[in-house]
Amino acid sequence: MPLTRTERQRFLAEPHMAAMAIDAEPGRAPLTVPIWYTYEPGGDVEFLTGGTSRKATLLAKAGRLSLLVQRDTPTYRYVSVEGPVISSEPTTEEFMTRLAARYMPPEAVPGYVENSDLAALVTYRMRPERWLSADLGAI
Repeated sequence: MPLTRTERQRFLAEPHMAAMAIDAEPGRAPLTVPIWYTYEPGGDVEFLTGGTSRKATLLAKAGRLSLLVQRDTPTYRYVSVEGPVISSEPTTEEFMTRLAARYMPPEAVPGYVENSDLAALVTYRMRPERWLSADLGAI
């Protein structure tokens, strides 16, 4: 059963690990990798990656991506969202701290941020355009 707009936005706003898919070179399947991300209902998805990574190169070429987040315990749910990259900019310490705090224990965040090479990272924003979602119940 599909989730309502409010339910799917709330679910995407939870700290799930996302699988990102980006169109790749001819003759290859899309690049699909796990990422950390942030999202507030009604806003854009934000994430980061290395500025010289394959992800960054493919994002620049394709200009769009999809994300899939899921819950693998009852009730089983997923949300898939697709959209264009609307911006890319150098990653700030504030964003890195906010992102790390979403996924890591509070005591681990300062060391993680300190040991990150912020100069090598790029923060991307994706505007959700198409959504797929389902609540599969307690199958």
